[in-house]
Amino acid sequence: MRALVLNDQLTFDPNYPVPAPTAGEAIVRVTCAGVCNTDIELQRGYFGFRGVPGHEFVGVVESLMPYPAGAAQIAAGDIGTVITIGDRVVGEINCVPCESTSRNYFERAQDPTRNTLGIDRRDGAFADLVSVPIANLLRVPAIISDEEAVFVEPLAAACQILEQVHIKTTDRVFVLGDGKLGLLCAQVLATTGCHLTAVGKHANKLAILRQRGIHTQLLGEWDGARVADVVVECTGSPAGFETARRMLRPRGTLVLKSTYHGLPQVNLTMIVVDEISIVGSRCGPFDAALRLLAAKRIDVQSLVHARYPLEQGVQAFEHAQRAGVLKVLVQV
Repeated sequence: MRALVLNDQLTFDPNYPVPAPTAGEAIVRVTCAGVCNTDIELQRGYFGFRGVPGHEFVGVVESLMPYPAGAAQIAAGDIGTVITIGDRVVGEINCVPCESTSRNYFERAQDPTRNTLGIDRRDGAFADLVSVPIANLLRVPAIISDEEAVFVEPLAAACQILEQVHIKTTDRVFVLGDGKLGLLCAQVLATTGCHLTAVGKHANKLAILRQRGIHTQLLGEWDGARVADVVVECTGSPAGFETARRMLRPRGTLVLKSTYHGLPQVNLTMIVVDEISIVGSRCGPFDAALRLLAAKRIDVQSLVHARYPLEQGVQAFEHAQRAGVLKVLVQV
């Protein structure tokens, strides 16, 4: 099959081996996949990954390998619908063996036996075919387009914030970072009715949020006031942690979303002095993301900047790293 393969560098391989599914897995024919900041960090050495990257995808189920008798895993993730051949699906990225007792997205995300689609010891979705545990698959409603469905994984990560932190309508919440994830997090947090401000460096990106009635501010215009009850750090940069900390009031909550190759400079003393709560926030509920997209409560189409065929996937990665670019899609 065709695939983008990351070894010492990213290359297009027209003859990569077809995945061999094990019990409880499905083969999905990928139709569209998105380039994520994590994919870019993999090129820089994050996780030491080798193989086919890609974890934001939509596709059609081509074949199913049944679970062995007595296996704890169940089909169709957490929402109870049976996945069948021909279904259009998205897939959660944390994959566990069928003998695992992890039964929902949160348990799979923390399962010590997991590997991660296109990120850690498992080939991902920048290919004609990808093998995914049946339990990780959720059917995509017809009202959601393929391009919208590609955003389910990062949108679910944004929804995870509300699973971890109780956001009150009186809370002053800052989202720091105007990249793809920051724009999605801001839209999800806006559904809570909190006093929300999205802070970034790019007026054109922040304009996407302003068009949806969300208050924005350029980082250079921040006056240094420490007024935020909650800051969600989505910069994708090691420098973002310290900026987010300085925006928080004492006893505020810092939600960390960024992953990157390298270590941030962290003032741990002031974390102690200001009694800051730090929440690491990773994968989230796909069913919640699908509901938001089906209800058209989140705008993702404005985030798409370019589309490339799989054969030009290397160029797609290069485009995704240009200044000011949001989502680049690979059409398989």
